[in-house]
Amino acid sequence: MTIFTCLDRFEDMMTCIYDAWASKLGHKNIRLLIEPIGNLELFCEYIHIDADEKKTASVISSIQRKISFEAYQMVYRCAMSQVPEKLDVIYRFLLLGFAYGGKVVQMLQHPAVIAIFELNRKVLNEAHLFREFTRFTSMQDDVLVAHIEPKSDILTFLAPQFEDRMPSENWMIIDDNRKTAVVHPTDCEFYLTSLSEEEFQRLEALEDKSDPFVELWKGFFETIGIKERKNYRCQRNHMPIWYRKHATEFQ
Repeated sequence: MTIFTCLDRFEDMMTCIYDAWASKLGHKNIRLLIEPIGNLELFCEYIHIDADEKKTASVISSIQRKISFEAYQMVYRCAMSQVPEKLDVIYRFLLLGFAYGGKVVQMLQHPAVIAIFELNRKVLNEAHLFREFTRFTSMQDDVLVAHIEPKSDILTFLAPQFEDRMPSENWMIIDDNRKTAVVHPTDCEFYLTSLSEEEFQRLEALEDKSDPFVELWKGFFETIGIKERKNYRCQRNHMPIWYRKHATEFQ
């Protein structure tokens, strides 16, 4: 068994798929894994793959032309998942997709399609919840900042929604787990950037901990509730505890 490995970045994953396909070792004889690898398996050869711009573009183009743009969207969302075996799930789905074309997304009885639909749904659900649970606080120079710690890499799914909501504001959403941020200058398009540890600490120091809207929101949250109808079990179903770390009303 030959196992192709790469870093958890979209470009690396697409390159890994390209090289695995081009290896001609037989699809049953290869697997694709995201690094870091846990316990190494006996009698397996591990091949690390680095990102290549041309190979990435080739894989993306092939998915859109030979399967469908919908399939590409599903592949991209699954690549943002936190599931370790996601890369092999994507590879098995593409094997089927290149054989059957666009109708592969309707083949819900096939295990490869079921697996990618499951990952796709989890990422979309998490992105949907964070659209509602993301809370902004004020920084210096009227910049709004929000911290999130999602399981999946969902920043690129959140950004268009907030760009539409707040087009004339300076804001940024920071993924604390991955040290990445979406930055939106006033009346401009947002962009994605990585943060060094020094930049991350500097941003935390600049946040205004005395933002008056924080207390107003907490007061509204307490006032609007009906004491006799409080149901903490139901509340946890709609907003699990792990979502609440950066939610203003729970701090």
